[in-house]
Order: sequence, then structure tokens, then C-alpha cells
Amino acid sequence: MRGDFRSGYVALIGRPNAGKSALLNRLVGEKIAAVSNKPQTTRHRIQGVVTRDDGQIVFVDTPGVHKPGHLLNRRMMAAVHDAILSVDVVVLMRDASVSTGNGDRFVLELIRKDRRIREDGRAGAGEIGAGEREGESEAARPVILVLNKIDKIHEKRELLPLIDWYRQEYEFAEIIPVSALKGEAVDDLLGSIVKHLPIAEPIFAEDELTDQPLRVLAAEMVREKILTTTGEEIPYVTAVVTEKWDDSDPEITEIYCAIYVERSSQKSIIIGKGGSRVKEIGTAARMDIERLLGKRVFLKLFVKVVEDWRNRGGELDEMGIRE
Repeated sequence: MRGDFRSGYVALIGRPNAGKSALLNRLVGEKIAAVSNKPQTTRHRIQGVVTRDDGQIVFVDTPGVHKPGHLLNRRMMAAVHDAILSVDVVVLMRDASVSTGNGDRFVLELIRKDRRIREDGRAGAGEIGAGEREGESEAARPVILVLNKIDKIHEKRELLPLIDWYRQEYEFAEIIPVSALKGEAVDDLLGSIVKHLPIAEPIFAEDELTDQPLRVLAAEMVREKILTTTGEEIPYVTAVVTEKWDDSDPEITEIYCAIYVERSSQKSIIIGKGGSRVKEIGTAARMDIERLLGKRVFLKLFVKVVEDWRNRGGELDEMGIRE
């Protein structure tokens, strides 16, 4: 291993639908995070691992930054805060094809707050963190701004005002326009991230892509297909849990996933006429899971109605969305 090998954790943060999961999947080269055109797709801190000759990047995917509402939303935002405070580099993603709004300013304020905490050597507003001493100070971690979806912009010079605005708002380590969808400039982004990581041994083995169990990845793939298949017919009130995983047969893996909704009407939408929609969801998800596992898969989906599950701590714990 090279003596200047670098490795560390990198948080992907940004507003809902900024393209964080799409970028993570593109960088890792495998589908490990749910991708959808609907906001709040990511609920788990899925770690994608990219290993290069010069370094290893462990990506922490986070939920889109949003105003907390349900208990689910509050737990998701807690995951964002935890990610920012516990990584070596922060990658702030922004959809460059839309105008700047209050949500973008809110995300920036999270970054500024982290910088103030680290510069003050404190773990929270006015409190000394565990293991810290009064007067200690820690330098702000590098923040790379990624302007995503440049494939939607006809003239790249249209990005200049946006870049200037961000430069005035915060001292970013780098600003990199990319297209996660097309793969444009993602290699440049990887090189830039590695450059800002500490010199260290690799965290994961070279052939590891994520720390998430396969049953979690399978559930994410099912949920992605629900979001893309139901369109605007169903609000964002679904969750998927893998309840059974049987790979005792070397030829085929049996997977049983429960789809949670809050009302019977939502169950009917997911199932579809004569079960047509849930069959479509299952077929599409099964193909992704088979590519991931490299073997045949039997996938069984069933829908559970649990009223107001987003505010039930026990249900969220069971789904792996913990405090």
C-alpha cells in the first residue's frame, strides 16, 4: 500500500431530491440506495465504499434536509446532524437546475453551525462535549460543494452566478459541477474527495461496497420501485421491511418483504387491480436484487396497514429507523 494512502468517511447532504442516492450508486457502481424523483427517499445511513489506488472513501448517505414533522422526520434529521458531526469530509449536493430557496439556505446554516462547533471546540451550543477540554479547538472539516444535474442546463455559463453566490456564503474547499445521471465529472469529484481525506489505512476490504446487510438493500430496492411505480397516486407514507431471508438453497434465495402503509386506500393503490401493480413492483425489484446477489431470487411482497406508523417509535425501531 502507498505511504500516502488516504481514507475516511464522507457525508452526502443536501435538500430532498438533490440526487444524493443517485450519485452514491453511480460512484459505488452498484445500486445500494433507493433512487426516486420523490423527496425523502433515503431513510438509512447507507454507506457506500469506493476503493482506489490512492485512497478509500466511505460514503454516508443521509435523508434530505427538511423541516421535521412526524417522529420519522425527526429521526431522519437527527441522522443528518450526526453524519455532519462524525465524518472527515462533507459533500453538500445542490440541484443546480432549480432556483435557490430557503431550503438551500437552511442546509448552509447546518454547515456553518458545524464549523462554529468545531472552531469553538464544543459538541453543542454552550456545552463541552465528552472528552473535550475547555479551550480546545478543532479545525473545520473540508466541505465540497457539488452542483448536480448539470445535464439539465443548456449553457454551462449559467452556473457562474450560482457558483459566485455560494462562494460568498461559505468557504468551500472546492466547487464541482457534476451530473450523477450521466456520470459527468464524477471521477473528478472522487479525486477531489480523496485529496481532502486524512492519510490512513483502508477502513473496509477492497471488495466491500457497503456495510448494510443484504436484507436492508433488498428492502430499499423494493421501496424504490414503489415510489417509481405509484407515481403521484400515493403520498410518501410507505416503508419496506425484509421479514424473511432464506438462502439455504444455493440456487435461489427466498425473500419476503412487508410494505407498510397508513390506510387501506393506500394498500389498494399499491396492490392495484387484480394485484397487477404489486406484481410489477415485485418483478422490477427482483431483477435488481438478482443482479446484486448474482443468483435467482423468489421475492414475495405483502402489504400491512399500520395507522400513523411514522409516529410510532416501536414500528420505526423495527424498521431500523432508530434514534
